[in-house]
Amino acid sequence: MMITIEDIRKAREAIAGVAKYTPVLTSKTLTERSGVEVYIKGEHLQTTGSFKIRGATNKVKKAFREGARHVIAASSGNHGQAVAFVAKTLGMKATVVVPENAAKAKVDAIRNYGAEIIYCGTTSHERIERAKAIAAEDGAVFIPPYDDPLIMAGQGTTGLEILEQVPDVSAIYVPVGGGGLISGVLTAVKESRPNVKVIGVEPELANDTQLSLKKGEPVTIAATETIADGLRTNKPGELTFPVLQKYLDDLVLVSEEEIKAALRFALERMKQLIEPSGCVSLAAVMKHKSDMPNEKVVALASGGNASLSQLGKWLEV
Repeated sequence: MMITIEDIRKAREAIAGVAKYTPVLTSKTLTERSGVEVYIKGEHLQTTGSFKIRGATNKVKKAFREGARHVIAASSGNHGQAVAFVAKTLGMKATVVVPENAAKAKVDAIRNYGAEIIYCGTTSHERIERAKAIAAEDGAVFIPPYDDPLIMAGQGTTGLEILEQVPDVSAIYVPVGGGGLISGVLTAVKESRPNVKVIGVEPELANDTQLSLKKGEPVTIAATETIADGLRTNKPGELTFPVLQKYLDDLVLVSEEEIKAALRFALERMKQLIEPSGCVSLAAVMKHKSDMPNEKVVALASGGNASLSQLGKWLEV
């Protein structure tokens, strides 16, 4: 059963006061370069630094209302930070299972929100299975990173905001990892304004969704080392993937160099720190070729939790 626009509207009420109504930014230089009017949805300025707070708040609050006092998440960083933050505000215990190659800055942030850290493997499947096992042993509630109706609905509130902020938008570029964000945005947009295009963006090194769409079913890929660490899922979600099959207009792949170029542009020209995972949508817009006059596009900058220790390497030309 797929989520609906009503689920997203309910989520919007549930997350009010925790998740921010993030701004839409503009760049004259990017607009001139791309030949279209470009807007950047600033989820890198969101509470805990990414869109993940939306779904996490929706899911953790429901668990709390039902009596849970311990939540467990599996995350490469941003989802873990969001779950830890919400749990702390509600007085709940939080445990987060992270990959062995998780960015130190993101792990430190999770720990600073009071969560216990457990390292496990390098793939999303490994850490999710470990988190589920711990939850079963401890009687805790597992908070999925993407494959859950409440998570998907929470992320979909981003789509509602974009339609309000740029009412005549032509296309929205959205980063694709496990599919929680884009499935929510797709539902919000296509059930409100079906003529607006929604285009997914994946790193070339983490193209499990592209391969899955071609095959017509979820495909698993090996662990990847893309700098877009938030998109290192190795298989689309069972709940999110059918939404993409139904609604997605297109999927674009971006190279590591294109992601780095977008990161440099955001820092140098926009004065914004957007993490590589959030820069993939910007990278796609930067190589966008428009065939529509007066087109307006939105690049969803999904997060800003970049590792400062890695910035120097990423910014090398």
